[in-house]
Amino acid sequence: MNRDAMARGRAIFDPVVQDLCALPDVDMGRMFGTEGVRVRGKVFAFVAHRGSLVVKLPEQRIGELTADGVAAPMIMRGRPLREWAEVSPDAGETWAALIDEAHRFVDEITP
Repeated sequence: MNRDAMARGRAIFDPVVQDLCALPDVDMGRMFGTEGVRVRGKVFAFVAHRGSLVVKLPEQRIGELTADGVAAPMIMRGRPLREWAEVSPDAGETWAALIDEAHRFVDEITP
């Protein structure tokens, strides 16, 4: 794990999710060996060990973000995950909007 990269990612992520955690049904929880923000127990955003943001979004939206060069599908064990995108800390200005978008998506699909 790259501590500097993780710290850089957390510096962008933490202030955004602090506000989200004030909303009903939103809290922090563990996923993929790190802590992420979740709604009703379902994680929708976290900082990966490389310091990048990982968000859960519809597959089509991930395709759009990939085509725009903003994100890439998250790869786990050599395979892309269908509804997870990874966003570099270099695109940190996009993180708040993407975290909010992921929250709305997961809130909508989670009973």
